[in-house]
Amino acid sequence: MNKTAALLLAGSLLFPFGRVKEDVQIGGVAVGGLPYAVAEREVRSALLGSLSPVVIHAPSGDLVLDGELSEKDDIAALVRSAKRGARLTVSYRRDWADAEEKLYELCARNARPAKDAEMSFSASGFRYTGGNYGVACDYRGLLADVQNALNVGGEVTLRTREFPPAVTEELLRERTRELAGFTTYFDETNSPRRHNIALAASRVAGAEIAPQETFSFNAAVGKRTEANGFRTATVIFDGEFVPGVGGGVCQASTTLFGAALRAGMRIEESHPHSLSVGYVPPSQDAMVSETSDLKFTNPYKFPVYVLAEMGRGSVCFRFFGMPDGKRYEVESRILERIPPPAPEEETGSEEGVLRAEKEGIGSESYLTVYAADGALLSRTRIRRDIYAPVRGKIVKKRENSVSPPPDAEEKEP
Repeated sequence: MNKTAALLLAGSLLFPFGRVKEDVQIGGVAVGGLPYAVAEREVRSALLGSLSPVVIHAPSGDLVLDGELSEKDDIAALVRSAKRGARLTVSYRRDWADAEEKLYELCARNARPAKDAEMSFSASGFRYTGGNYGVACDYRGLLADVQNALNVGGEVTLRTREFPPAVTEELLRERTRELAGFTTYFDETNSPRRHNIALAASRVAGAEIAPQETFSFNAAVGKRTEANGFRTATVIFDGEFVPGVGGGVCQASTTLFGAALRAGMRIEESHPHSLSVGYVPPSQDAMVSETSDLKFTNPYKFPVYVLAEMGRGSVCFRFFGMPDGKRYEVESRILERIPPPAPEEETGSEEGVLRAEKEGIGSESYLTVYAADGALLSRTRIRRDIYAPVRGKIVKKRENSVSPPPDAEEKEP
């Protein structure tokens, strides 16, 4: 092809000549007899004028789609191919190349994750912090709405919905309901004993026992020594009530034992005293020492929490967790009463009782489990024990007698 022919071909492409056939309408615009370029311009102008801009309304602000769009239509082909008297419809399409990425970013700006409620636990009790609802964006719906609006114009509203957190405050409170509590009483005026009970209770309070975890009283409380904060009070040692460091701690362990049984804990280890005690029925005590412990396991699939309360002359332990719908009760039965031996006697200037006698007891305790409707589910023996009698010790008054001196002589009056 020579240079002249090439220039003529280029000119025919850059400056197309020719007119639309007579009586032609394209997209509702009469373009019959108009030059191709003019007809294209008229039809495209009318088409774009009929389309409203695409606006996306979102909580973070409106997004107007304009310069980011590309357009495709068949107007050029229609004006050139239209036959006389034709009534033609324009095929028009707007595309947004970055639609998926941009709409995903828009959703991310307007979405918000839910915040779970939180619970903290200590010896002071429970503290709850409420959660917050999250906001989810309907990304697929937004994409479909925008694709439709690209072709017909109009406005689109980002659809969102709120959703609750997976862990709500109500759920946490349901998981930390009171399972059981148990209280025993003591002489408030005995300050060393009260101190020891309170100290032991404070070291148990705040315990969180995981599912299938075993709790040890001795591990929680520590050794009963002065260095560990305990004082001297009455203890049972070798069948006698004698002064000893840590007196009263066994009442704390016994009270915890009573609460653990009623909360459905699985008792792994418990021991009776050698002598019966007055603050619980027989076979419901839990003696602890350097070699004897109180241990129980949390049998549930949820954690169990323990709190302690000291009142005026009372100590109470309470267990918390997710109730299993059952009720646990403890009962004792006396099997025999063992009379004490004859009291030990001493002589003195005044009569009195140095040690009161006390009968021994043979007893057993049972754990009874009831369903929520009150139906009896089981009755299991906890322990069978023998508590030794206490031999009394009394003082008898010494008899006074007056004898004449060896050298005294009887004189006549």
